[in-house]
Formats: sequence, structure tokens, C-alpha cells
Amino acid sequence: MLFSIPGIFALLYVPSVLIVHGDPAATAHNIATSETLYRAGIVADLLGQAGFIWVTVVLYRLLRGVDSILALLMLVLSVVQMPIVFVSETSHLALLPLVHSTGPWAALSEVQRNAQISLSLSSYQNGLLVTELFMGLWLFPFGVLIFKSGFLPRFLGVLLCVAGLAYVGETFTWLLVPAYGSVVSEVASPLRALELVIPLWLLIMGAKDRPPEPFNAGAARTE
Repeated sequence: MLFSIPGIFALLYVPSVLIVHGDPAATAHNIATSETLYRAGIVADLLGQAGFIWVTVVLYRLLRGVDSILALLMLVLSVVQMPIVFVSETSHLALLPLVHSTGPWAALSEVQRNAQISLSLSSYQNGLLVTELFMGLWLFPFGVLIFKSGFLPRFLGVLLCVAGLAYVGETFTWLLVPAYGSVVSEVASPLRALELVIPLWLLIMGAKDRPPEPFNAGAARTE
């Protein structure tokens, strides 16, 4: 749950304060006057993603006794999104020199700088779009593992699968029929938020004691 806080700060709060959609000049002004906040958003996103790797490993250890193959699939689909996020943040870093009228970019006209700013923001959004596909895909094995676990309520697994469908459906809509992307996003956004039920449940209710794994006599004799 704690690792969600940097993500909320980086993905929701900072853009809401600094990014003016469709107006790169206003965005550049906001970033130039609040550069520390902008840089803090980048750092928060990187730290949040790095911390999420640890969370996924903990979940893998918790659930691998339920189904080792599904647990490994969950781990891979979760971790594979991290490098995409890290690379996408380079687009945010590339934007920083453009918001100042000094330095190597000073030779560009304001129109050219604004075009480059729009390109950098668009590049980041494209990376985030690809990331969201994996943000949805890893929820399917995670949800099935919880459903089968016996030490967590089954409805949590169902909610995770619904959230996964929302992520995947929204991503493919933006990729295939972007004209309907905004409409689908309005429906998908509250459904994606269902994944937050899991950390809240674990924080407040915890998990039941897991039943001991069955003893494998054959494996014991070979040791």
C-alpha cells in the first residue's frame, strides 16, 4: 500500500498541477516555475516502480504454493512492465532543457520548442499505454491464484480479473480505435481501481493462515 503513494503523486498529482493538455507553452511555463516538483514526480515514479518489484516478489512467495506456474507467470508479467516505465521517464527528462530559453535549445523558436515538448509528452504517454497492458495482464494470474488460494476471499480474485479486463480493454481501444478511447476510459477507470481492494484488504484484514504444503515422501527420501 505504501508503494502506491509515490505512484499517486507522480501519475495523478504532479500532472494535474503542471500539465496543461493541448497547451505546451503553458505546460513549459508551469514546469519551468516548478521544476523541483516536476523532478520529484520523476523520482517518485522511479522509486514506486522499483518498490513494486519487491511487492511482486513477496506476492510470488505468498502464492507459489497455490500454483507455481501461475505464480511465475504473475511475477514475469508484473516485472516486465518496470523497464518500460524506466525508459518512458527519459521522455520526461528530455523535456527539461526545452522549458528554458537558455542552453543548446535556445536556438530553436518557441514554436519548435513547443512541438518538441508535445512530442516528449506524447512519447511518455505511449510508453505508459504499453505499460498499462502489462498492468492488466499480470492481474489475471494474480486473481486466479487468490481465487484458488483458500486463505484469501475468492471475491478478491474476481475483482482483480475485472480490473485486468478494464486495463486490457482500454489499452486495445486506444491502440485500435483511439476515437473511442476517452469513452472507454471513463468506464474503465473505476473498474481499474478495483485492484486497490487487495492492498487495502491485506492491510486491514490480512490473510488467513495458509494450510501446510503436503509432505512429499518421495522427495524427502531423495534428499
